Amino acid sequence: MKLWIQALRLFLVLTLVTGVVYPAVVTGVAQLLFHHQANGSLVIKNGKLIGSELLAQKFRGDGYFWPRPSAADFVTVPSGASHWGPTSAALKEAALKREAAFRQTNHLFQGASLPPDVVFASGSGLDPHISPEAARLQADRIVRARKLSEEKRQRLYHLIGQYTEAPQFGILGEPRVNVFRLNLAVDSL
Repeated sequence: MKLWIQALRLFLVLTLVTGVVYPAVVTGVAQLLFHHQANGSLVIKNGKLIGSELLAQKFRGDGYFWPRPSAADFVTVPSGASHWGPTSAALKEAALKREAAFRQTNHLFQGASLPPDVVFASGSGLDPHISPEAARLQADRIVRARKLSEEKRQRLYHLIGQYTEAPQFGILGEPRVNVFRLNLAVDSL
């Protein structure tokens, strides 16, 4: 019986420490030091919540930069990948369709090299980033759709550079552009 009481005490202490104290401390520190990020990096415009910098949104108009394809159609609840392997015929078919659509919409010739992030969906289906190359390939479509002057065209290319983020800590990942933030900046043109 003594062993059961000790086990129960240990269970209660560990539950209190790991289930209450530790989460409360981590949440408190996060709220103090990283308030914006801890609350989902939400973006509010004109007093209205319009999205999060951390989640891709379905931008498909010709006047906007497009995010990576999404196997979950940008829905957060069933987010995830298609789970198609590298030898999957369905993956190949989907990639070829995406490639053809991207080339046609952006007026790119058949031999033009495309970055993989315009053809393949991200693992979560909600990745808000694309490569700077993918953004540059879309810029002329946006210029045409918005009928931008040469000066604003140059500003658009400058925005791509301005919103390009370096690899995390200088070594993790590749340079990337947050499509949501970039599209908000494009609207200000």
